[in-house]
Amino acid sequence: MASRFSFTVTATDGRARTGEVRMRRGAIRTPAFMPVGTAATVKAMRPEEVRAAGADIILGNTYHLMLRPGAERVARLGGLHGFMGWDRPILTDSGGYQVMSLSELTKVTEEGVSFKSHLDGTRHMISPERSIEVQRLLGSDIVMQFDQLVPTTAPLSDQQAAMERSIRWARRSREEFDRGGTHAAGAALFGIQQGALDEDLRRASADGLREIGFDGYAVGGLAVGERQDAMLACLDYAPEQLPADRPRYLMGVGKPDDIVEAVRRGIDMFDCVLPTRSGRTGQAFTADGPLNLRNARFGEDLEPIEPGCPCPACTTYSRAYVHHLVRSGEILGAMLMTQHNIWFYQRLMQDLRDAIGAGRVDPHAASFLDRYRARGATAA
Repeated sequence: MASRFSFTVTATDGRARTGEVRMRRGAIRTPAFMPVGTAATVKAMRPEEVRAAGADIILGNTYHLMLRPGAERVARLGGLHGFMGWDRPILTDSGGYQVMSLSELTKVTEEGVSFKSHLDGTRHMISPERSIEVQRLLGSDIVMQFDQLVPTTAPLSDQQAAMERSIRWARRSREEFDRGGTHAAGAALFGIQQGALDEDLRRASADGLREIGFDGYAVGGLAVGERQDAMLACLDYAPEQLPADRPRYLMGVGKPDDIVEAVRRGIDMFDCVLPTRSGRTGQAFTADGPLNLRNARFGEDLEPIEPGCPCPACTTYSRAYVHHLVRSGEILGAMLMTQHNIWFYQRLMQDLRDAIGAGRVDPHAASFLDRYRARGATAA
């Protein structure tokens, strides 16, 4: 078991905890933030730069890679790790969210989801079996079950139906994963809790997933447009409904203050496109809130993006230079901004791990949130 997947909690402070996931391609320190490599690349960064920032694991996107360049092609080329030059663990999502949010003319049946590609209009079918097969072909280290996501604003009957279907799909995902031979012998499978913002539905989902059995468990169906207070109210109970001896992954989250609040509620793993997407649009994350480097006031500012930040962008270049690059549309501007943001997120996680280990997560979180929120409103 240890050579394939193991999870050890190393310290606790209230509901917050540090731990270590061990897999054949390396250890993952938790709480962990996974940079998103949608199309086999963390946009604007080389793999070695992502690793230098402190990332232990990245996320690849099943939907996008299935459509382009194709999972079968990636498999012929040696798998996703060799294809993109990343030798550490990779988690792949199931493709369910993208099918629902990006595709046109989707049709959901018990078999799966029929959809129209957003790239070329071709028709495709993705089922629990096909989702797991694609992730196997990619060579994923952590495989996600295929699930059905509905908006938190959907009628309760729709939320319940999607949650129950997701449990049935979880069982089919488990069965297909277990047929994976050598891949299954070296990878892990995570289940996904659904139920929108309803505590009883979340509990029923967690109970169903426990019965099937997974290496880790994700809290799904959040960060899809609901207010932060609604998401945090759900996180007051949802993580505790999942097994305490397995990692808990909050999918698609999020903003720095979201992450700090979720860690205090027992979440171990995160992913989000925000640091890379914001970097490409001129927004830098700092302890004093986000900065918009496109703003004219930075045109002659010789300070680094964030004073005291050890990232290569901050130790080498000024805000004035980055402002010039961003305003000019130069590729280097997106690269430097993204590099800083990935470093910021990894330092955020290391600071949280240190605070939990020292038994100071609450004062640390309060200090961070007060500064980030209070000064962030004027920092842009």
